[in-house]
Amino acid sequence: MNIDDLILISVDDHVVEPPDMFEGHIPARYKDAAPKVVTKDDGTDAWVFEGQEATNVGLNAVAGRPPDEYGVEPTKFSEMRPGCFNPADRLADMDIGGVEASLCFPTFPRFCGQTFLERRDKDLALLCVRAYNDWMIDEWCGDSRGRLIPLCLIPLWDPQRAAEEVHRNAARGCRAIAFSENPAALKLPSIHDAERAWDPLLAACDETGTVICMHIGSSSRLTTSSRDAPAAVMSSLTHINAEISLADWLLSGHLARFPDLTIAYSEGQIGWMPYVLERVDKVWENTRAWGGVEDLVPEPPSSYFRGRVFGCLFDDTTGLVLRDRIGIDQITFEVDYPHQDSTWPDSMAIVEAFAPMLTDEELEKVLRGNAIRMLGLEREGSMT
Repeated sequence: MNIDDLILISVDDHVVEPPDMFEGHIPARYKDAAPKVVTKDDGTDAWVFEGQEATNVGLNAVAGRPPDEYGVEPTKFSEMRPGCFNPADRLADMDIGGVEASLCFPTFPRFCGQTFLERRDKDLALLCVRAYNDWMIDEWCGDSRGRLIPLCLIPLWDPQRAAEEVHRNAARGCRAIAFSENPAALKLPSIHDAERAWDPLLAACDETGTVICMHIGSSSRLTTSSRDAPAAVMSSLTHINAEISLADWLLSGHLARFPDLTIAYSEGQIGWMPYVLERVDKVWENTRAWGGVEDLVPEPPSSYFRGRVFGCLFDDTTGLVLRDRIGIDQITFEVDYPHQDSTWPDSMAIVEAFAPMLTDEELEKVLRGNAIRMLGLEREGSMT
Protein backbone atom coordinates (compact mmCIF):
# COMPACT_ATOMS: atom_id res chain seq x y z
CA MET A 1 0.00 0.00 0.00
CA ASN A 2 1.26 3.50 -0.90
CA ILE A 3 1.40 5.71 2.20
CA ASP A 4 0.47 8.70 0.04
CA ASP A 5 -2.87 7.05 -0.75
CA LEU A 6 -3.89 6.53 2.87
CA ILE A 7 -6.79 8.46 4.32
CA LEU A 8 -7.14 8.67 8.09
CA ILE A 9 -10.24 8.61 10.26
CA SER A 10 -9.51 10.17 13.63
CA VAL A 11 -11.76 8.99 16.47
CA ASP A 12 -10.37 11.54 18.93
CA ASP A 13 -10.15 15.20 18.01
CA HIS A 14 -11.57 18.24 19.80
CA VAL A 15 -13.69 21.24 18.94
CA VAL A 16 -13.32 24.60 20.69
CA GLU A 17 -16.91 25.80 20.66
CA PRO A 18 -17.40 29.21 18.98
CA PRO A 19 -18.85 32.10 21.00
CA ASP A 20 -22.19 32.01 19.19
CA MET A 21 -22.83 28.28 19.45
CA PHE A 22 -25.86 28.59 21.78
CA GLU A 23 -27.54 31.31 19.72
CA GLY A 24 -30.70 30.01 18.12
CA HIS A 25 -30.57 26.77 20.11
CA ILE A 26 -31.70 27.98 23.56
CA PRO A 27 -35.30 29.20 24.13
CA ALA A 28 -35.56 33.00 24.26
CA ARG A 29 -36.60 33.04 27.90
CA TYR A 30 -33.24 31.51 28.85
CA LYS A 31 -31.15 33.82 26.64
CA ASP A 32 -29.64 35.79 29.52
CA ALA A 33 -28.93 32.68 31.61
CA ALA A 34 -27.37 30.64 28.83
CA PRO A 35 -23.58 30.23 28.61
CA LYS A 36 -21.86 33.10 26.85
CA VAL A 37 -18.35 34.24 25.98
CA VAL A 38 -17.04 37.46 27.54
CA THR A 39 -13.77 39.28 27.02
CA LYS A 40 -12.08 39.87 30.36
CA ASP A 41 -10.15 42.96 31.41
CA ASP A 42 -6.87 41.26 30.51
CA GLY A 43 -8.12 40.64 26.98
CA THR A 44 -8.65 36.90 27.29
CA ASP A 45 -11.91 35.20 26.30
CA ALA A 46 -13.88 33.13 28.80
CA TRP A 47 -17.15 31.25 28.91
CA VAL A 48 -19.43 32.37 31.76
CA PHE A 49 -22.23 30.16 33.06
CA GLU A 50 -24.02 30.51 36.43
CA GLY A 51 -21.32 32.93 37.53
CA GLN A 52 -18.50 30.48 36.80
CA GLU A 53 -15.74 31.29 34.31
CA ALA A 54 -14.04 28.80 32.02
CA THR A 55 -11.17 29.92 29.81
CA ASN A 56 -9.90 28.15 26.74
CA VAL A 57 -6.63 26.85 28.14
CA GLY A 58 -3.67 27.12 25.75
CA LEU A 59 -3.01 23.36 25.63
CA ASN A 60 -6.51 22.84 24.25
CA ALA A 61 -5.82 24.86 21.11
CA VAL A 62 -2.15 24.71 20.15
CA ALA A 63 -2.50 23.42 16.58
CA GLY A 64 0.02 25.13 14.37
CA ARG A 65 2.32 26.24 17.19
CA PRO A 66 5.77 24.78 17.93
CA PRO A 67 5.92 22.73 21.17
CA ASP A 68 8.15 25.24 22.93
CA GLU A 69 5.26 27.74 22.77
CA TYR A 70 2.79 25.40 24.46
CA GLY A 71 1.48 26.69 27.77
CA VAL A 72 -1.52 26.69 30.05
CA GLU A 73 -2.32 30.40 29.89
CA PRO A 74 -5.85 31.43 28.83
CA THR A 75 -6.20 31.99 25.11
CA LYS A 76 -8.20 34.40 22.97
CA PHE A 77 -10.17 33.09 20.03
CA SER A 78 -8.18 35.50 17.90
CA GLU A 79 -4.97 33.70 18.91
CA MET A 80 -6.22 30.26 17.91
CA ARG A 81 -5.98 28.59 14.55
CA PRO A 82 -9.48 29.02 13.03
CA GLY A 83 -9.72 25.27 12.51
CA CYS A 84 -10.17 24.95 16.26
CA PHE A 85 -13.67 26.41 16.11
CA ASN A 86 -14.73 26.93 12.49
CA PRO A 87 -15.90 23.83 10.59
CA ALA A 88 -14.81 25.02 7.14
CA ASP A 89 -11.32 25.78 8.43
CA ARG A 90 -11.25 22.45 10.25
CA LEU A 91 -11.96 20.64 7.01
CA ALA A 92 -9.10 22.52 5.36
CA ASP A 93 -6.76 21.50 8.19
CA MET A 94 -7.95 17.92 7.88
CA ASP A 95 -6.98 18.03 4.21
CA ILE A 96 -3.50 19.18 5.21
CA GLY A 97 -3.14 16.29 7.65
CA GLY A 98 -4.57 13.56 5.42
CA VAL A 99 -7.68 13.13 7.59
CA GLU A 100 -10.86 12.09 5.84
CA ALA A 101 -13.17 12.17 8.87
CA SER A 102 -13.03 13.29 12.48
CA LEU A 103 -14.94 12.68 15.72
CA CYS A 104 -14.60 15.67 18.06
CA PHE A 105 -14.92 15.81 21.84
CA PRO A 106 -16.13 19.04 23.48
CA THR A 107 -14.05 21.69 25.23
CA PHE A 108 -16.27 24.15 27.15
CA PRO A 109 -18.66 21.39 28.35
CA ARG A 110 -15.56 19.27 29.17
CA PHE A 111 -15.00 15.72 27.94
CA CYS A 112 -18.44 14.28 28.78
CA GLY A 113 -20.50 17.33 29.72
CA GLN A 114 -19.34 17.78 33.32
CA THR A 115 -19.93 21.54 33.02
CA PHE A 116 -23.67 20.96 32.67
CA LEU A 117 -23.74 18.22 35.32
CA GLU A 118 -22.34 20.67 37.88
CA ARG A 119 -24.93 23.40 37.29
CA ARG A 120 -27.66 24.05 39.85
CA ASP A 121 -30.50 24.67 37.38
CA LYS A 122 -30.93 21.25 35.81
CA ASP A 123 -33.75 22.41 33.53
CA LEU A 124 -31.38 24.91 31.95
CA ALA A 125 -28.58 22.33 31.98
CA LEU A 126 -30.76 19.91 30.01
CA LEU A 127 -31.56 22.64 27.49
CA CYS A 128 -27.82 23.29 27.16
CA VAL A 129 -27.12 19.61 26.49
CA ARG A 130 -29.80 19.53 23.82
CA ALA A 131 -28.58 22.84 22.36
CA TYR A 132 -25.02 21.50 22.20
CA ASN A 133 -26.20 18.40 20.37
CA ASP A 134 -28.30 20.43 17.93
CA TRP A 135 -25.28 22.65 17.19
CA MET A 136 -23.00 19.62 16.90
CA ILE A 137 -25.23 17.83 14.39
CA ASP A 138 -26.65 20.76 12.43
CA GLU A 139 -23.78 23.27 12.41
CA TRP A 140 -20.44 21.66 13.26
CA CYS A 141 -21.12 18.52 11.22
CA GLY A 142 -23.96 19.74 9.02
CA ASP A 143 -22.21 20.82 5.82
CA SER A 144 -19.21 18.52 6.05
CA ARG A 145 -20.71 15.68 3.95
CA GLY A 146 -19.97 13.18 6.67
CA ARG A 147 -16.36 14.23 7.27
CA LEU A 148 -17.18 15.69 10.69
CA ILE A 149 -18.82 12.90 12.67
CA PRO A 150 -21.27 13.90 15.42
CA LEU A 151 -20.43 13.09 19.04
CA CYS A 152 -23.27 14.07 21.35
CA LEU A 153 -23.63 14.71 25.07
CA ILE A 154 -26.17 13.30 27.50
CA PRO A 155 -27.66 14.69 30.74
CA LEU A 156 -25.45 12.62 33.02
CA TRP A 157 -27.63 13.28 36.07
CA ASP A 158 -30.72 11.56 34.58
CA PRO A 159 -30.22 8.19 32.82
CA GLN A 160 -33.80 8.12 31.54
CA ARG A 161 -33.49 11.54 29.90
CA ALA A 162 -30.07 10.45 28.68
CA ALA A 163 -31.70 7.49 26.95
CA GLU A 164 -34.24 9.82 25.35
CA GLU A 165 -31.42 12.02 24.07
CA VAL A 166 -29.64 8.99 22.60
CA HIS A 167 -32.79 8.03 20.69
CA ARG A 168 -33.41 11.63 19.58
CA ASN A 169 -29.94 11.98 18.12
CA ALA A 170 -29.71 8.46 16.70
CA ALA A 171 -32.75 9.33 14.60
CA ARG A 172 -30.63 12.17 13.16
CA GLY A 173 -27.66 9.96 12.39
CA CYS A 174 -25.56 10.35 15.53
CA ARG A 175 -24.07 7.05 16.66
CA ALA A 176 -21.70 8.19 19.44
CA ILE A 177 -22.03 9.76 22.88
CA ALA A 178 -19.44 11.00 25.35
CA PHE A 179 -19.54 9.29 28.75
CA SER A 180 -17.35 9.25 31.84
CA GLU A 181 -14.58 6.71 32.32
CA ASN A 182 -15.60 6.66 36.01
CA PRO A 183 -19.01 8.18 36.78
CA ALA A 184 -18.57 7.48 40.50
CA ALA A 185 -15.79 10.09 40.55
CA LEU A 186 -18.42 12.59 39.40
CA LYS A 187 -20.67 11.61 42.34
CA LEU A 188 -22.92 9.63 40.02
CA PRO A 189 -23.91 5.95 40.29
CA SER A 190 -20.98 3.70 39.52
CA ILE A 191 -20.91 1.20 36.69
CA HIS A 192 -21.52 -1.45 39.38
CA ASP A 193 -24.59 0.26 40.90
CA ALA A 194 -26.80 -2.39 42.49
CA GLU A 195 -29.96 -0.65 41.30
CA ARG A 196 -28.68 -0.68 37.72
CA ALA A 197 -29.21 3.05 37.43
CA TRP A 198 -27.56 3.22 34.01
CA ASP A 199 -29.74 0.56 32.40
CA PRO A 200 -31.99 3.02 30.50
CA LEU A 201 -28.94 4.60 28.88
CA LEU A 202 -27.24 1.28 28.16
CA ALA A 203 -30.41 -0.15 26.64
CA ALA A 204 -30.79 2.90 24.40
CA CYS A 205 -27.20 2.61 23.18
CA ASP A 206 -27.64 -1.14 22.65
CA GLU A 207 -30.83 -0.63 20.65
CA THR A 208 -29.54 2.21 18.45
CA GLY A 209 -25.97 1.03 17.90
CA THR A 210 -24.62 4.10 19.69
CA VAL A 211 -21.03 3.69 20.86
CA ILE A 212 -20.13 4.95 24.36
CA CYS A 213 -16.92 6.99 24.01
CA MET A 214 -14.79 7.62 27.10
CA HIS A 215 -11.94 10.11 26.97
CA ILE A 216 -9.15 10.14 29.53
CA GLY A 217 -9.97 12.79 32.13
CA SER A 218 -13.73 12.38 31.69
CA SER A 219 -13.88 11.57 35.39
CA SER A 220 -12.54 15.10 36.06
CA ARG A 221 -9.37 13.61 37.47
CA LEU A 222 -6.09 12.19 36.24
CA THR A 223 -3.67 9.86 38.01
CA THR A 224 -0.39 11.05 39.48
CA SER A 225 1.91 9.89 42.25
CA SER A 226 2.05 12.90 44.56
CA ARG A 227 1.12 16.55 44.79
CA ASP A 228 4.66 17.62 44.07
CA ALA A 229 5.19 15.32 41.09
CA PRO A 230 5.89 17.24 37.87
CA ALA A 231 3.12 17.45 35.29
CA ALA A 232 5.07 15.01 33.12
CA VAL A 233 4.33 12.22 35.61
CA MET A 234 0.58 12.71 35.26
CA SER A 235 0.86 12.96 31.49
CA SER A 236 2.80 9.67 31.43
CA LEU A 237 0.10 7.88 33.44
CA THR A 238 -3.06 8.94 31.61
CA HIS A 239 -3.62 5.39 30.37
CA ILE A 240 -4.28 4.22 33.95
CA ASN A 241 -7.74 5.82 33.91
CA ALA A 242 -8.63 3.76 30.86
CA GLU A 243 -7.24 0.59 32.48
CA ILE A 244 -9.44 1.06 35.54
CA SER A 245 -12.47 1.76 33.38
CA LEU A 246 -11.94 -1.31 31.20
CA ALA A 247 -11.71 -3.56 34.29
CA ASP A 248 -14.96 -1.98 35.52
CA TRP A 249 -16.82 -2.65 32.28
CA LEU A 250 -15.52 -6.17 31.71
CA LEU A 251 -16.45 -7.22 35.25
CA SER A 252 -19.73 -5.29 35.48
CA GLY A 253 -21.88 -7.73 33.52
CA HIS A 254 -23.21 -4.98 31.24
CA LEU A 255 -21.55 -6.36 28.13
CA ALA A 256 -23.17 -9.71 28.85
CA ARG A 257 -26.64 -8.25 29.40
CA PHE A 258 -26.53 -5.90 26.40
CA PRO A 259 -25.08 -7.98 23.57
CA ASP A 260 -24.82 -5.11 21.05
CA LEU A 261 -23.34 -2.56 23.43
CA THR A 262 -20.04 -1.05 22.23
CA ILE A 263 -17.56 1.10 24.16
CA ALA A 264 -14.46 3.00 23.08
CA TYR A 265 -11.46 4.53 24.86
CA SER A 266 -9.94 7.76 23.62
CA GLU A 267 -6.38 9.01 24.09
CA GLY A 268 -5.44 6.14 26.37
CA GLN A 269 -3.31 4.30 23.78
CA ILE A 270 -3.50 0.49 23.67
CA GLY A 271 -0.24 -1.14 24.82
CA TRP A 272 -1.71 -1.89 28.25
CA MET A 273 -4.74 -3.80 26.98
CA PRO A 274 -3.27 -7.32 26.68
CA TYR A 275 -2.27 -7.46 30.32
CA VAL A 276 -5.64 -6.17 31.55
CA LEU A 277 -7.41 -8.80 29.44
CA GLU A 278 -5.15 -11.54 30.80
CA ARG A 279 -5.50 -10.35 34.37
CA VAL A 280 -9.31 -10.04 34.45
CA ASP A 281 -9.64 -13.56 33.05
CA LYS A 282 -7.37 -14.98 35.74
CA VAL A 283 -9.19 -13.08 38.46
CA TRP A 284 -12.55 -14.22 37.10
CA GLU A 285 -11.33 -17.85 37.12
CA ASN A 286 -9.66 -17.78 40.53
CA THR A 287 -12.14 -15.74 42.56
CA ARG A 288 -15.38 -17.57 41.78
CA ALA A 289 -16.11 -18.12 45.48
CA TRP A 290 -15.70 -14.55 46.63
CA GLY A 291 -15.03 -12.19 43.68
CA GLY A 292 -18.64 -11.06 43.30
CA VAL A 293 -18.86 -11.49 39.53
CA GLU A 294 -19.77 -15.14 38.95
CA ASP A 295 -23.45 -14.38 38.44
CA LEU A 296 -22.76 -11.19 36.45
CA VAL A 297 -20.16 -12.42 33.97
CA PRO A 298 -20.99 -15.95 32.77
CA GLU A 299 -18.07 -16.18 30.32
CA PRO A 300 -14.41 -15.13 30.67
CA PRO A 301 -14.38 -11.32 30.67
CA SER A 302 -12.04 -11.08 27.69
CA SER A 303 -14.66 -12.87 25.58
CA TYR A 304 -16.74 -9.68 25.65
CA PHE A 305 -13.86 -7.57 24.36
CA ARG A 306 -13.57 -8.60 20.73
CA GLY A 307 -15.98 -6.63 18.55
CA ARG A 308 -17.25 -4.67 21.55
CA VAL A 309 -14.38 -2.59 22.97
CA PHE A 310 -12.18 -0.26 20.93
CA GLY A 311 -8.96 1.56 21.77
CA CYS A 312 -7.09 4.15 19.77
CA LEU A 313 -3.47 5.12 19.26
CA PHE A 314 -1.41 7.88 17.81
CA ASP A 315 2.15 6.69 18.46
CA ASP A 316 1.90 3.46 20.45
CA THR A 317 4.28 1.01 18.79
CA THR A 318 4.10 -1.31 21.81
CA GLY A 319 0.40 -1.73 21.19
CA LEU A 320 1.01 -2.52 17.54
CA VAL A 321 3.61 -5.15 18.45
CA LEU A 322 0.94 -6.74 20.67
CA ARG A 323 -1.88 -6.29 18.18
CA ASP A 324 -2.61 -10.02 17.90
CA ARG A 325 -3.31 -10.15 21.64
CA ILE A 326 -5.52 -7.08 21.44
CA GLY A 327 -7.25 -7.91 18.18
CA ILE A 328 -6.45 -5.90 15.07
CA ASP A 329 -10.17 -5.22 14.62
CA GLN A 330 -10.30 -3.30 17.92
CA ILE A 331 -7.62 -0.71 17.15
CA THR A 332 -8.41 2.74 15.77
CA PHE A 333 -6.38 5.88 15.09
CA GLU A 334 -6.49 9.40 16.51
CA VAL A 335 -4.92 12.73 15.61
CA ASP A 336 -6.01 14.70 18.74
CA TYR A 337 -6.27 18.01 16.88
CA PRO A 338 -5.79 20.70 18.26
CA HIS A 339 -4.38 19.44 21.61
CA GLN A 340 -0.78 19.29 22.75
CA ASP A 341 -0.52 15.54 22.01
CA SER A 342 -1.70 16.02 18.45
CA THR A 343 0.33 14.64 15.58
CA TRP A 344 -1.17 17.20 13.18
CA PRO A 345 0.01 18.18 10.61
CA ASP A 346 2.56 15.34 10.65
CA SER A 347 0.20 12.41 11.26
CA MET A 348 1.12 10.77 7.99
CA ALA A 349 4.79 10.80 8.99
CA ILE A 350 3.83 8.94 12.19
CA VAL A 351 1.91 6.43 10.09
CA GLU A 352 4.82 6.02 7.71
CA ALA A 353 7.07 5.14 10.65
CA PHE A 354 4.89 2.28 11.92
CA ALA A 355 3.38 1.12 8.63
CA PRO A 356 6.15 -1.46 7.93
CA MET A 357 5.02 -3.36 11.05
CA LEU A 358 1.60 -4.07 9.53
CA THR A 359 0.17 -5.78 6.51
CA ASP A 360 -1.83 -3.67 4.06
CA GLU A 361 -5.06 -5.13 5.43
CA GLU A 362 -4.07 -4.40 9.03
CA LEU A 363 -3.06 -0.85 8.18
CA GLU A 364 -6.35 -0.14 6.46
CA LYS A 365 -8.26 -1.42 9.49
CA VAL A 366 -6.31 0.66 12.00
CA LEU A 367 -6.36 3.88 10.02
CA ARG A 368 -9.88 3.72 8.68
CA GLY A 369 -11.84 0.49 8.52
CA ASN A 370 -12.28 -0.17 12.22
CA ALA A 371 -13.54 3.37 12.84
CA ILE A 372 -16.11 2.99 10.07
CA ARG A 373 -17.37 -0.23 11.66
CA MET A 374 -17.25 1.11 15.22
CA LEU A 375 -19.27 4.22 14.39
CA GLY A 376 -21.65 2.54 11.97
CA LEU A 377 -20.62 4.88 9.17
CA GLU A 378 -21.55 2.38 6.46
CA ARG A 379 -25.05 2.33 7.91
CA GLU A 380 -25.31 6.11 7.61
CA GLY A 381 -23.98 6.01 4.06
CA SER A 382 -21.27 8.57 4.81
CA MET A 383 -18.29 6.27 4.21
CA THR A 384 -17.59 3.56 1.68
